[in-house]
Amino acid sequence: MSAAADKAALHARGVAALAAGLRAREFSAVELARALLARIDAHAALNAFVARDEEATLAQARAADARLARGDTAALLGVPIAHKDVFVTRAWPTSAGSRMLRGYLSPFDATVVERLGAEGQGAGCVSLGKLNCDEFAMGSGNESSCFGPVRNPWDRTRVPGGSSGGSAAAVAGRLLPAATGTDTGGSIRQPASFCGVTGIKPTYGVCSRHGIVAYASSFDQAGVMARSAEDCALLLSAMGGFDARDSTSAERPAQDYAAALRTARAGASAARPLAGLRIGLPREFFPAQLADAVQQPVRAALAELQRLGATLVDVSLPRTELCIPVYYVLTPAEASSNLSRFDGVRYGHRAAQFEDLTDMYCKSRAEGFGPEVKRRIMIGTYVLSHGYYDAYYLQAQKLRRMVADDFQACFGTCDVIAGPVAPAVAGRLGEQGDDPVKAYLADIFTLPASLAGLPAMSVPAGFSRVDGSAELPVGLQLVGNYFHEGTLLHAAHALQQATDWHARVPQGY
Repeated sequence: MSAAADKAALHARGVAALAAGLRAREFSAVELARALLARIDAHAALNAFVARDEEATLAQARAADARLARGDTAALLGVPIAHKDVFVTRAWPTSAGSRMLRGYLSPFDATVVERLGAEGQGAGCVSLGKLNCDEFAMGSGNESSCFGPVRNPWDRTRVPGGSSGGSAAAVAGRLLPAATGTDTGGSIRQPASFCGVTGIKPTYGVCSRHGIVAYASSFDQAGVMARSAEDCALLLSAMGGFDARDSTSAERPAQDYAAALRTARAGASAARPLAGLRIGLPREFFPAQLADAVQQPVRAALAELQRLGATLVDVSLPRTELCIPVYYVLTPAEASSNLSRFDGVRYGHRAAQFEDLTDMYCKSRAEGFGPEVKRRIMIGTYVLSHGYYDAYYLQAQKLRRMVADDFQACFGTCDVIAGPVAPAVAGRLGEQGDDPVKAYLADIFTLPASLAGLPAMSVPAGFSRVDGSAELPVGLQLVGNYFHEGTLLHAAHALQQATDWHARVPQGY
């Protein structure tokens, strides 16, 4: 490895810096992959990875080096990433964090994996493996995985958030520069906030769902977590775009989100890059009971945005509190339907002993699914049952439409909506094990954007100490109108150019 590469440890560089170093031939993709694989081994206690194959990774790295040698200048060529364990992959098993699918090898790659990958027309990223997540992406702490809980690098006695906790912990711990995730009700934004990284969920339909193990099909959306808005923009540009294999894919071309960061706003200046940007603050996102540990950093970040030229305006999302019961009627209903395919017949876990076909179904599902998945299947089956469909599911769908309308009313007076990601910082492992409702209530600020299918992201906004803890990260949530990911990324990038919250590293990493 060259002296230039030695000056700054490779694991300390983000996506953009690594891509530039690879193009300049400061180091090879193989050298980079080996360095990060060794780092993953050294920090195995985080339990972020659930599947690795060194030979498969190095084969991809060699292919990237060959493309670089031919003069290929693709923006992400040779950059290492990893995928949340709900994206199916041919080279690594896909389990969705569940005993039901443990060891399953897919015959194809998910569209997101394919578009980012080193083969064919992919962006050239090198995959380091698969990342831990809550079982079937159901959870807010990454504690329901059959592989055990992921630990937060800032405090290993605390959760990293969920369901994409492995992705967030791996990025925060500098095991890799970026990772994919999925967001159903906050599963990118909440772990990004708890781990102090940047994470974005695009508009529903921007990234293909083809090859994502389904939880709730009308909510699930692929996204990305990285150290900065710039890095997120680079990956999202490669991931997005229409996919004929996904019936819910938005029929619009892929966007160059990185270019949006470089595009100056009308009337902006170097000192005031956000001049003219109106940021709406929903009063429902700042209740009196919001913890000071969250409110103070979020307010400080908003003041910084204001200093950069943005204008803060008061808005209202009056149905915010109703988003919790609406979400926990609709998503379990979809889950009960989606997970009915796991019956022990075609693939997945099958009970070793059973008396007849019905007994095989019952025992296979009882053994294969964990408690949280069973809970949501039962809720979903109940609300879809005869006599309850109109009372619960249909009413929830009506309220979902009203929540979307509330956002459109706000966007008449603002360009971006901002607030906290979660009402508290990361909790301790096992803290919510006996009270699932407490975990559901913690989603109150992320669910509205998910119900409306809007783009939203978490941006590091500072740190707080609670109960004598070490410093714990706090995220600022930004929500945009449909297909306005560029506006969110531009605002986040401006904030990160003026602050260093996103650049801080947990002690020991």
